Amino acid sequence: MSIINMSHVEITTFFLFGMPRLEYAHIWISIPVCSMYLVAILGNCTILFIIKTEPSLHDPMYYFLSMLALSDMSLSFSSLPTMLRIFLFKASEISANACFSQKFFIHGFTALESSVLLIMSFDRFLTIHNPLRHSSILTTVRAAQIGVVCFFKSFLLVLPFPFTLRRLKYCKKSQLSHSYCLHQDVMKLACSDNRIDVIYGFFGALCLMVDFMLIAVSYILILKTVLGIASQKEQLKALNTCVSHICAVTIFYLPIINLAIVHHFARDVSPLFNVLMANVLLLVRPLMNPIVYCVKTRQIKSEANITVIYSRKHLGGMSQ
Repeated sequence: MSIINMSHVEITTFFLFGMPRLEYAHIWISIPVCSMYLVAILGNCTILFIIKTEPSLHDPMYYFLSMLALSDMSLSFSSLPTMLRIFLFKASEISANACFSQKFFIHGFTALESSVLLIMSFDRFLTIHNPLRHSSILTTVRAAQIGVVCFFKSFLLVLPFPFTLRRLKYCKKSQLSHSYCLHQDVMKLACSDNRIDVIYGFFGALCLMVDFMLIAVSYILILKTVLGIASQKEQLKALNTCVSHICAVTIFYLPIINLAIVHHFARDVSPLFNVLMANVLLLVRPLMNPIVYCVKTRQIKSEANITVIYSRKHLGGMSQ
């Protein structure tokens, strides 16, 4: 700690929360936490392996799925070290610079995943609405370009966060309310003016909500297209190609919305509930996305076949 103006003490170390009132059980809590991370990493590696080794999956849609798996794995690696230190070694201290760096990667990969989910929704719309031109519009090169743009857009969006937080003075509290560093959690500890952080944090959250609204628009258009298909069987086949993506969108946005509501409206909520909600945000998403897509592993090939069949029938209907 360093003295500022001889009247305040600047805090350079923060303390993370484990499970409030359950400190005695941290060693046991570490077992399911480690298990969930191992399953998440194994599941995402499985998806990457399947897509790499199966030639029929060398398609833009599955390249975006690979990006989703990579962002989930990176998110896990960003938060796992501090959580394990708390639960296994009761080491809750984290330096300010390490906290700001962790926050940057957590928010960056979260923004990246939101962008990938948005692109995947447009890919689903294009596949169902205009299957004959899908491969010519969304080529492999174009998909790679979109992926690069999403990556830089996501990390440029959160790049100011560490710098705006670093300029603040922390001289009142050093106890964070989660097991890892979040922007809205850290800025509340500042004893200097944090209006810029509040405004920019709101802007970042707004960008995620814009992604969500555009995904909703995509599915409205998808539903409109599907209802225009004469055969009910073909309608179900077309909608079946969207099931995994709908589950991934729900898994991603539901915990974020719940955590935002807790932070802004539930002032008197239990600290244990806060920590549980925050851990669900980072634990469940990387765990469930591989499960959702691995359950449909047998159908991944058939999804490609469904698209081909649907394209042929669509072409046949046009020719008639």
